[in-house]
Amino acid sequence: MYYREEIEKIIMEQNGTLLTSDLTKRNIPRIYLAMLVAGGRLERVRRGVYVSIDAIEDKLYYMQCKYPKIVYSHETALFLQGLTDRTPFTYSATVPSSYKVVKPLSENFKIYYIKKELCTLGISVGTTSFGNKIKVYNVERTICDIIRSRKKIDIQIVTEALKRFVQLKSVDYSLLSEYSKTFKVENILNSYLEVLL
Repeated sequence: MYYREEIEKIIMEQNGTLLTSDLTKRNIPRIYLAMLVAGGRLERVRRGVYVSIDAIEDKLYYMQCKYPKIVYSHETALFLQGLTDRTPFTYSATVPSSYKVVKPLSENFKIYYIKKELCTLGISVGTTSFGNKIKVYNVERTICDIIRSRKKIDIQIVTEALKRFVQLKSVDYSLLSEYSKTFKVENILNSYLEVLL
C-alpha cells in the first residue's frame, strides 16, 4: 500500500503527470504502475509518460524531464512570460550546439542551437499552465533571442512582444544591454527600442 500512496503523492505534486523515471528514483516496482493503468487511474500518453485520467498532459513539463538539457526559448518563452497571446503550435527550445537531438524531440520542437557557454545564460524558472516548474529564458534573454532569430519568427509576434516588453516594470535594462552585446544584436535592439520608448 505504501508504494501506491507514494505514486499518488508524485501525481499530485506533478499536477497529474507521472514518469517512469519517478518510480526508478524512488525504487518503486513498476508493477504498481501497471496496476494503476489497468485500474483506469492512469493513462499512458507516450513511452515513459503517464497522466492521471482527470488531468491533461503537460507536454512542456514531461519533455523537459525527459530531455533536461533543453531550455524553453523564443516563441514558447514569449508565451510563458505573457509577451504574446499566441499559443505556440510547435514549442521552441534551445540546446547546446554539441547536443544530439533525438527524433521525439526534433519532431515535437523547433530547436535552436547555441554555443555551450551561452546556453545557460539567462535561465530562469517558469511555470507551465498546469503549474509545473520548467526552465525558460528570462525576458531580457528572450528579447535578444527573438531579435537574433527575427527572420525565422513572424514579424507580428516580434513587434507585439517588443511593445509588451517595454511596458514591463521589472525589466533589467543593464542586463538587456549586456545580453545584446553578447548576442551581437545591440544595434538592432537599440533601433527597435528607440521607436518604442
